[in-house]
Amino acid sequence: MSAPGIFTPPPPVNEPIKSYAPGSPEREELKNRLREMEGERISIPLVIGGKDIATDDTFEAIMPHRKAHVLAAVSKGGAENVQQAIDAARAAHVDWSRTPWHERAAVFLRAAELLSGPWRSTLNAATMLNQSKTAHQAEIDAVCELIDFWRYNIEYLVRIYSEQPYSPTGTWNRMEYRPLEGFVFAVSPFNFTAIGGNLSSAPALMGNTIVWKPASTASLSAYYLMRLLQAAGLPDGVINLVHGSGATIGNAALASPELAGIHFTGSTDVFNGMWKMVGTNAGSYRNYPRIVGETGGKDFILAHPSADAEAVATAVVRGSFEYQGQKCSAASRLYVPSNLWPEVKERLVEDVGSIKMGDVADFENFMGAVIDASAFKTHAKAIEEARSAGAEIVAGGSTDDSEGYFVSPTVIATDDKGFRLLRDELFGPIITTYVYDEKRWDETLELVDETAPYGLTGAVFATERSAIAEAEDALRYAAGNFYVNDKPTGAVVGQQPFGGSRASGTNDKAGSMWNLIRWVSPRTIKETFVPPTDYRYPSLGSDG
Repeated sequence: MSAPGIFTPPPPVNEPIKSYAPGSPEREELKNRLREMEGERISIPLVIGGKDIATDDTFEAIMPHRKAHVLAAVSKGGAENVQQAIDAARAAHVDWSRTPWHERAAVFLRAAELLSGPWRSTLNAATMLNQSKTAHQAEIDAVCELIDFWRYNIEYLVRIYSEQPYSPTGTWNRMEYRPLEGFVFAVSPFNFTAIGGNLSSAPALMGNTIVWKPASTASLSAYYLMRLLQAAGLPDGVINLVHGSGATIGNAALASPELAGIHFTGSTDVFNGMWKMVGTNAGSYRNYPRIVGETGGKDFILAHPSADAEAVATAVVRGSFEYQGQKCSAASRLYVPSNLWPEVKERLVEDVGSIKMGDVADFENFMGAVIDASAFKTHAKAIEEARSAGAEIVAGGSTDDSEGYFVSPTVIATDDKGFRLLRDELFGPIITTYVYDEKRWDETLELVDETAPYGLTGAVFATERSAIAEAEDALRYAAGNFYVNDKPTGAVVGQQPFGGSRASGTNDKAGSMWNLIRWVSPRTIKETFVPPTDYRYPSLGSDG
């Protein structure tokens, strides 16, 4: 139903980050909520068409830092549940796709305010407990970034809708931005609660309906996000939450002729498999599905001989070890010139030695546990590989899974510029260093560009302006988010649209209008006010 008026939504602002400093009210509130949720063991259903669906097949949601502690029993969906979700999305599409944009926007603006206020401690606590994030890391992710997505995406919608063609006298040309025809399959990872919220809600804001499959290791925060959206007034069936095996859920979703798009964040291998499946099924879809994916990274920090050694070391610690290095943007390879390495190394040894790691409910801990047993095994194996190869363990290097999946922040140094740990993504708190001859800056630029297949984030540190310009040019395609004298993590919605290319994804820039425009199918409408009544053109006239 239309409404008279051209509406202007509230101007978006980035949500302020609360400090959780000792004595602050937010610290006390969050600690209380953590205690409450630790003491619960809930049942998490599928949510399809607005209805909770419990299945006999379940899996456990646990605390990675206290792996014996079970937080929830999660219903596991199968192919039949995926079809139910597709049917629910299709039914909801009829009304939601025709709902005025300002009514859709109001749902997510309300969700943002609920998350900023009464839901803040719940989403933070769920993210801390089930994903082992510290209070600060949960706050910037599960609360602030998601609020920013919900606020800024509405501004981007208005900018897209405002892009209209020229109309000469006598004609009115219009561009209508229709939702896609079918459902969008949203697949989100464990590491950012905000990604799960944005992958499902960004297409929904544009009028699409969604089948959402979150990572099983982030099922608790996904559950509370779904409840938050319901509380905000999201109509039944617009977003349908289906937990379960990636292959089971994904294969069923990608086989549907109704598939209109994929909104994905996860591993490069999984994304490649989905792309191949879509290609194989291309002739069976009603439309060619939109495929939007942010995948892996082997993100770098490159120091020029003129760089500030203390700034480099600080960027390594924050950029590599916050949230246990489990960020697609986390630095995992470091290139340092020979003149700076002694000072950078000394600072790294000192800083890493001071890092506290443990239960995230203890706010003094800088790090928690890695996400699960598989990740722990990968990282322990990589550290042992470095030792066996004769690489230097500069700092860290210990692992312990007796209580939780703990991997200490680890700095490795190698003189092998082709070493596997400089090439392959690990997704953990391990950074590998290559010390280059300070006189070989140009060669090192080529090395950084060619060593890994990814192109997500990277940082250059230098005080010489010419070196910064050289790095920006030589590494033009090595990073979709490029940082100068700053760590390569922490992109903020409305400030640094996020995404990379090469093996890192389709670079459709989450947190920008370039992502939202992928979820519409424009239709051009031309209206002529006084149509011609004679088919003959003047050029047909006789010369006689």
